[in-house]
Amino acid sequence: MIKGLYSAVSAMVMNAVRQQALSHNIANMQTPGFKQIFTSAGDFMQEQAVYVNGKAGTKSVYVGNLGLGTQIGLEFVDFSEGALQRTDHPLDFALQGSGFFRVETPDGERYTRDGRFLRDAENNLVTVEGFSVLDAAGQPIQLPDGEVAVASDGTISVNGEEVAQLGIGVFENPETELEHTEGNLFTGPADSTSEDVPRVVQGYLEMSNANPSQVMTQLVEVARSYEAAQKLVQNQDELLGKTIASLGRIG
Repeated sequence: MIKGLYSAVSAMVMNAVRQQALSHNIANMQTPGFKQIFTSAGDFMQEQAVYVNGKAGTKSVYVGNLGLGTQIGLEFVDFSEGALQRTDHPLDFALQGSGFFRVETPDGERYTRDGRFLRDAENNLVTVEGFSVLDAAGQPIQLPDGEVAVASDGTISVNGEEVAQLGIGVFENPETELEHTEGNLFTGPADSTSEDVPRVVQGYLEMSNANPSQVMTQLVEVARSYEAAQKLVQNQDELLGKTIASLGRIG
């Protein structure tokens, strides 16, 4: 009975964590470059279940494994591309194909698909968070005053003169090579592991790849699973109370 109580509680905890991840996806449905995050679930522990009929000399019979609860598994990111949205802003960039912009943060170099870039007070090209956008050599990009144009290979020109080339990291298996840190940022290998070259599009942003209807459906499923586990906890508690009361009367 106690095992059943623990199993139900573990299911409640697991679904609460899944709900947080789905809520995070919902909150970022309009965030450019956002990649939705999923969680997995697995058995906390299993033990062998045996049948014994109570007769003397009878051997126990193995009937299978008994699950002792569930636990949250690994978090993984969906790196599929989001739809492009036209903004006509000269410092909005999107990537078509695999690849990530390289940016410098206080914690080191990171990768992002969020191409909302700005000029800061010192004419540095920065993200909306203020992180420096890096060129192909890993150096911060400075933009002189003037009209900015970006070629499909990431070459940046100002007033017709080339000033830099966007640093872009491309990875053969981003699901295993990259790790989500915070927001739209990922950490991973210092160098690209793929020769595929994405196309840079100016005046567009890649939108979130979170599917509203899919996320809402999953959120409803998680809520129902949580409620079912909650009812099991209540039932187990009632049975435990009745058992204790019955044993008290026998004594």
